[in-house]
Amino acid sequence: MKHTTFAAATAAALGIAAPALAQDAVTLQLKWVTQAQFAGYYVALENGYFEAEGLDVTILPGGPDIAPPQVIAGGGADVIVEWMPAALAARENGLPLVNIAQPFKSSGMMLTCWGDVGIEGPETLANRTLGVWFFGNEYPFLSWMSTIGISTDGASETGVEVLKQGFNVDPLIQRQADCISTMTYNEYWQVIDAGVSEDELITFKYEDQGVATLEDGLYVLEQDLEDPEFVDRMARFVRASMQGWKWAEENPEEAAMIVLDYDETGAQTEQHQIRMMSEVAKLTAGSNGALDIADYERTVATLLGGGSDPVITAAPEGAWTSIVTDAALQ
Repeated sequence: MKHTTFAAATAAALGIAAPALAQDAVTLQLKWVTQAQFAGYYVALENGYFEAEGLDVTILPGGPDIAPPQVIAGGGADVIVEWMPAALAARENGLPLVNIAQPFKSSGMMLTCWGDVGIEGPETLANRTLGVWFFGNEYPFLSWMSTIGISTDGASETGVEVLKQGFNVDPLIQRQADCISTMTYNEYWQVIDAGVSEDELITFKYEDQGVATLEDGLYVLEQDLEDPEFVDRMARFVRASMQGWKWAEENPEEAAMIVLDYDETGAQTEQHQIRMMSEVAKLTAGSNGALDIADYERTVATLLGGGSDPVITAAPEGAWTSIVTDAALQ
């Protein structure tokens, strides 16, 4: 059963009926399934922050067969959560996505490797089998390998063999790969929960390698920003969302429990979600929702550094705007 919303609880405490005000609808498409990675939005929904901003928000979970850019292109969402590499690639390919806010300040992506196979640093990744997520998630990895001069096309004797990784950790556990893609808040801990100790592993965080790209930003279609009413709606949405994120940072266990309430699959566990929320809080810390231009430029530089096959071929124009966060944070 869902918790009583903040607004309803306040009205009840005062002994008055909650006003029946018209709410502006907003549909948010998540990048992945209901989990603490998106806790700020569920907290904003549960605690009444969206309602207080005059919004009726619908949160659509993602999954392995759901691509947020395709959803928004088809009119199925007003705003999506997406990683910037995939968003910029989509923009270059004709879908005019624009970043309107950046709740995640840091990247949680890393490569997790067995420590007993002789890997000591990035330069020793050559001639290894590495698990990589695709569907847009491969872009940071490809740029990283290009930056350090390791081929990923399978033709070079000093390159790497790229294993198309599913959304699980089986390739590492079953020794099908020397390393796999993981997030600090999710898959890494799945490896640990599978019985592997942390001292058996070596990890390479993209942040530490200087090739981290921005994750979990909020994106809309460029043409929608021409409508002042839409911009106002998004400003209210971002303001309430960031209120939810800051509450989640300060109350990780309570935020995790809210997420669990909204997990209709029943697949998530309390232990995993509390741990995930604690790790996600490290990534949202330091962000007020506004995009840091230095982080944006680093992301673009990383994606352009793709050698003969870069993620994007030219620095994008119009790929972000501060119009929404300027209004939200004033």
